[in-house]
Amino acid sequence: MDKKFRVVYYVNQFFGQIGGEDKANISPIFKDQPIGPAMAFQQLIKDDGEVVGTIICGDNYFNEHKNETLQIIIDKIKDYNPDVVVTGPAFNAGRYGMACAEIGKLVSEELGIPVVTGMYPENPGVDVCRKYVYIVSTSDSAAGMRKALPQMVLITKKLVNQVPLDIPEKDGYIPQGRRVTVFSEKRGSLRAVEMLLKRLKGEEFETELSMPKFDRVKPAKPITNISKATIALICSGGIVPWGNPDRIESASATKYGKYNIKGINDLKKGEYQTIHGGYDPVYANEDPDRILPLDVLRQLEIQGKIGKIYDYFYGTVGTGTSVANAEKFGKEIGKELKDVGIDGVILTST
Repeated sequence: MDKKFRVVYYVNQFFGQIGGEDKANISPIFKDQPIGPAMAFQQLIKDDGEVVGTIICGDNYFNEHKNETLQIIIDKIKDYNPDVVVTGPAFNAGRYGMACAEIGKLVSEELGIPVVTGMYPENPGVDVCRKYVYIVSTSDSAAGMRKALPQMVLITKKLVNQVPLDIPEKDGYIPQGRRVTVFSEKRGSLRAVEMLLKRLKGEEFETELSMPKFDRVKPAKPITNISKATIALICSGGIVPWGNPDRIESASATKYGKYNIKGINDLKKGEYQTIHGGYDPVYANEDPDRILPLDVLRQLEIQGKIGKIYDYFYGTVGTGTSVANAEKFGKEIGKELKDVGIDGVILTST
């Protein structure tokens, strides 16, 4: 390109230098200059391009007002008339990743403008936008910023200059699920046999079609006598005391709550609610037992079919929550339950 390419950059409240969780509810702010990571991005693209605007929005605000916020942001991007839109990098921040993903997907679909971002492969935003956005694979924390930004710049320059990208492994972006035709000196059958021989010999080899990896969890031993067992309740359907005292996010949760139910036989309307952002809350709020069935379990406890219901339940939100955070929750809750001698857990969702 003979002239400087124009970049619009999106960041959340933290990287936009507004504040932390206390500012997560701010509505979109527009700055006609690079802010936060956009400043480093500007330094890396040098005189080839210009960050003409930075869009800042709180993580909570975006995810709780997604549709209207997307429209506001898209309209502003149109006004900036950029050649490329850059978001993040979001690393493994779930809410931030979802915002970057939704913006990128809509920009690509509606405006036809290329979008570049950076995320940890397990960020929930990856699955939302991988087909539409070039996602640089990053570490799980902002400590990887210095490594992520140069790679994002590399891809940005290729896109604006219409230079074909190399395969994901070489250019450092997450595969988009597309198959492209390439020419090889050796036919496929010969390459397959050579790969097999290397594998049999214990030598290093590289597959051309990587397979998904699934966690293997060994099942716990069955409860021998459930009529004597203490059972705990865990819910990823967003059931919490009215008012959400722990301020658990409605999507991409970063925390969970622990709530006392000793002496409570029924989760009543107006005393408990769902803060889950992935389904219609009307029926859950009318009767929270529909999601967390304490009323039925109390009956089983009275009848002696269950020994005892644990005095506390744990609640969080599953929608958009990263695998890393979910694993963290599970390990912490599991250790606590094991330490107090819980025999089994009933986990309910939506």
